This record gives sequence, C-alpha cells and structure tokens, in this order.
Amino acid sequence: MPIVVSDKKKAYGSRLGDYINEYKAAFIVGCDNVGSTQMQNIRGGLRGKAVVLMGKNTTMRKVIKDFLKANPGHPIENLLEHLVGNVGLVFTNHDLGKVRELILANKKPAPARVGSLAPVDVFVDPGPTGCDPGQTAWFQALNIPTKINKGQIEMISRVHLLKIGDKVGDSQAALLQKLNIRPFSYAMKIDLIYENGSIFPQEVLDTKDEDILAKLFGGIGILAAASIALAYPTKASIVHSLNDAYKHLLAIGMGTSYKFKQAKEFEDFLANASNFVAAAPAAAASGGAAKVEAKKEEKKEEEEEVDMGGAGGLFGGGDDDW
Repeated sequence: MPIVVSDKKKAYGSRLGDYINEYKAAFIVGCDNVGSTQMQNIRGGLRGKAVVLMGKNTTMRKVIKDFLKANPGHPIENLLEHLVGNVGLVFTNHDLGKVRELILANKKPAPARVGSLAPVDVFVDPGPTGCDPGQTAWFQALNIPTKINKGQIEMISRVHLLKIGDKVGDSQAALLQKLNIRPFSYAMKIDLIYENGSIFPQEVLDTKDEDILAKLFGGIGILAAASIALAYPTKASIVHSLNDAYKHLLAIGMGTSYKFKQAKEFEDFLANASNFVAAAPAAAASGGAAKVEAKKEEKKEEEEEVDMGGAGGLFGGGDDDW
C-alpha cells in the first residue's frame, strides 16, 4: 500500500523531533547547486558523526512549532527565524570544527552555466584554444587578443573573464565550454550554527582559547580601571585597591615613627641596602678584571714607547746635535 502524503509528513515530523531531542547542535546549511549525487556523498562522509535533514522550510517550521507546543521553552525556538531559503539542517553531537571540515570538504567542480552568478573570479590563461581560424571574430567580440598559430587560434594574454558576482553570459559560458574549463565548485554552504539555543556564525569555530582569554583579561582590565576611577570596588579592582592602600601605608611607615610588621622588610632594606644587592656573576667579574688588566698593559706599552730623544742624551743631546 503506497504511503500517503500525510503519512510522509508525520514520519518526517517524528524524525525531526527525535533529532531535536537527541542532538545538541545543528548546522544551518545552504544547498544551492548541490545535486543529489553530491548530497549522497556528503551523507556518506558524515555517517557516524552527523545526520543531514532536508525539507521544505514551511514543513520544518511547522514541525518545530508543534514540538514547542509539547515542549514549551525549548531553545530550538531560536532556530525558527533562520529557516529561510534553500536550507537544510546537519545535526551532530561531535566536535563542531571537525564536522564543519567534513561538510565543506565535499566540493564538486561545475561548468559555468548561463545566467548563474560567478562565486569566484575566472581567469583564462594564454595558450592554444583548439578553435579554427574561422572563429577569430567570436574571440574579438569578447575582447580577447589572439593570434593564429599552427592552424588554430591561440590566446596571447591572460584574460579576466568573470568577476565575483557577475552573471554568466552566453559567450562566456560557450568559451569556457570550448576550452573545457569548469571554473566553479559547489558545496554545502554553512550559514549559521545552532548549539543549545545559541546561534552564531561559523567563524566563531576559528577562535582559539588564547584569543578568548586575551579578550577576557582585556575586559577585566577595563573594568578594574573604571572601578578604580569611580572609587567603586569590584572583584576586578579589589586587588589593585588593596595594593594601593598597602603602598600608602608603607609610605607612612617610612616617613613617620609609625611602624608595623609588614613594613620591617622595607625598613631593613633602606637601612642596609648592600645586604640586598646580588653579587655580580663570576663571569662578569672576571671580564671586568680582564678589562682592567688590558688597560694596565696598554698604559705600560705606552710608557715603554716614549721617545728618549737621542738615547736619552747619552751622546750629548738630541737629534739636532748630529
């Protein structure tokens, strides 16, 4: 007995409800230009890690609304407004970053079809085209410089045929087909990610723990500075406030006769600072001694090289007497 439409909808609704209960996260994916064969390959690559559920937006929204009636307050409600266009859901409980890689890895090259929008820039490199010289006018119509070489048309410079967002025309599609170039590649496009009621873009998955900690510490620093400036104590500023108070007490202890235990170490330091000076490394000391010895040697050599003025006057005077 064939399954009637209502039975199919009930089965679909039951499956979507089970997925909502079973999985904590879902990718909202765009499926434009993704064919059935490619979809099967994606499902196979995700097997054991995620499940793909496609369907009409109106059906998905209705199932979710019915689910919310039975489960009021469920965070899946946040997903409703994003079910717009040709989208599907990829449910998972695995690592979101790894599942994203699997979704985007399955790409299929495709020709440039007339009327489609170019998702990437398309360049055609110089070289033989395989076209006979009778088609030169057709290349000229596309403003492509050519020459005749060995009985066929050859492009002599690189051509920027399509820019991102350009609509593919008849001439561009025909040229790419003649040159056997499939410039586009299509895959599932991840629009948003749902996790336990939160909706966020996929770029969040590229954020590292170090980036989060840097942002957190930066925010804590700003909060501490504002708290200190407003004289309003908070957990972020209390350490700085205590340190500032301690510094003021030390200043009072150093400048007056008021003494307390925590200031003794600083008093001892000021009283006999040489006890707290670290000895220079032996290597540095030996190096300094070597420099002193070198200076002494230089001085000694200079004294030995002093001109004695004609053997010190032993033969009756200087050079002028000879």
